[in-house]
Amino acid sequence: MEHIKVGEYEIRLTPSIVDRYFYGFARGVVDFINRSYFQVRVVGKENIPSAPFILAPTHRSNLDTLMMGSVYRRRLRYMGKDSLWKKKFAGEVLAALGGFPVARGTADREALNACVAVLKAGQPLVLFPEGMRREGDKVEDILDGAAYIGLKTGVPIVPIGIAGSDRAMGKGVKFPLPKRCVVVIKPPISTLIDGQVGSKVPRSKVNEVTDSLTRALQEAYDEAKFRL
Repeated sequence: MEHIKVGEYEIRLTPSIVDRYFYGFARGVVDFINRSYFQVRVVGKENIPSAPFILAPTHRSNLDTLMMGSVYRRRLRYMGKDSLWKKKFAGEVLAALGGFPVARGTADREALNACVAVLKAGQPLVLFPEGMRREGDKVEDILDGAAYIGLKTGVPIVPIGIAGSDRAMGKGVKFPLPKRCVVVIKPPISTLIDGQVGSKVPRSKVNEVTDSLTRALQEAYDEAKFRL
């Protein structure tokens, strides 16, 4: 399978050579900006396993997506709100950068299936468990999508805490400020059920992994804040 069908959109699953070079160039530019303008420090890169995996960062700023460019060199896949795909050119650029659309406020079964397809194709995926930008230092009420997709595919979930991005560009800020940011990567959370991938995902297991992820994200965020 080389394409993912999400609503009215058809998204490439296998990146073209142009996509790969464009992503590599864009990631290099983003990483340079992160390190020079935001003085980003990444702690715990050794905790990132071999692909595929799910990167699960905390979310306090629109900059958090860009921070992932300094976490992992290879191409990452992202979900984005489907309104960004309304214009064809923008959709093509976002697809080249690893994005695919999701309808906000709905279960969006096709988007979940797309996440599973991406991971089964061996590609790492970024999911924000908090769902949207949050405020404050407490990680709570996270969505169970990351846990469900992880259990469905058997790939590990990597908890990531990002501190400082809200100072650089919080809600309502139009232009990012040169504030220092710290990214802390915690050891991956296993999603295997009795050492295997389960075709059926028990609700109890989803709750268990979600609880583990909540605790790990809080630890990662607290450590990132401490290192600022």
